[in-house]
Amino acid sequence: MVSDSFKTRRLSIGQGRGMDIFKAGREFVRREGRLVERRLFATLFEGADPAGVVDTLRGYQNPDGGFGHGLEPDKRCPDSIPLDVETAFDVLLAAGARDDEMVRRACDWLQSIATPEGAVSLGLPVVEQYPRAEHWGEWTYQPGLNPTAGLVGRLIELGIDHPWRDQAAAWCAGELENGFPEDAHAMHESMIFLEHQPDVELAKVKEWLPKLAYYRAAADDPSYGVTPLHFAPTPDSVWRPLFDDQQIEGHLDRLIADQQEDGGWAITWEPPGAAATLEYRGIVTVGALRTLKAYDRLPLS
Repeated sequence: MVSDSFKTRRLSIGQGRGMDIFKAGREFVRREGRLVERRLFATLFEGADPAGVVDTLRGYQNPDGGFGHGLEPDKRCPDSIPLDVETAFDVLLAAGARDDEMVRRACDWLQSIATPEGAVSLGLPVVEQYPRAEHWGEWTYQPGLNPTAGLVGRLIELGIDHPWRDQAAAWCAGELENGFPEDAHAMHESMIFLEHQPDVELAKVKEWLPKLAYYRAAADDPSYGVTPLHFAPTPDSVWRPLFDDQQIEGHLDRLIADQQEDGGWAITWEPPGAAATLEYRGIVTVGALRTLKAYDRLPLS
């Protein structure tokens, strides 16, 4: 349900910017975004060769095969981190790019740091040697569905077979047979895995969503959280039927209203510094423009 005060704010902002949404977002990415977001933007919206995105990602890949160097900007750690590997996979998928050797090297690294069952953690203790956001701590070192399930799902979408993928997939399936996670982030990762599995029970997932911590169901909720647009970023998403049209439209309106005066989208947490903040804003700005385009809410002018 969208409040009257939010509707009024939404309309006033939409009327004030109208066709400038895309132009303002483009200028923010060009002005403040990292090279990887600029190359991704050019591929998504300007027809650039996705090979340029792959070339940029090479600078973040370490000799061990993992990705680091703050590709996910909340920690300024050069060492390989599982979340940075996931970020690299996301960039490849967004760009429609392929580099099987790059991805398989990353899988080799994931296998080297996984539990005997195949699970991996979001982070590693090495991040403590570098500036990092406050939320990075012991909980990020615990292997779990976040990010293991999401990594497996992304590898399936990339079409990459690997022994680690098979092992981790079996572990994820076993974990999910025991029940869904209680955190919206872990549920999001699990749903990326589940969308590639047979006989997914949409009704069961829908029933579970309101029970999740950090799930932001209402468009006018100002708090940090995972929204329906994270679960269903495109109209043809497997998970789109979980949400009614009013809910999706409300979040799309909110996404438009949340564009800042500088053209970018804000974030609702504190990265470790000003550079990291701009880097993350570049990521979420490209993501916002992608979602608006997918739902036919972005005038490309």
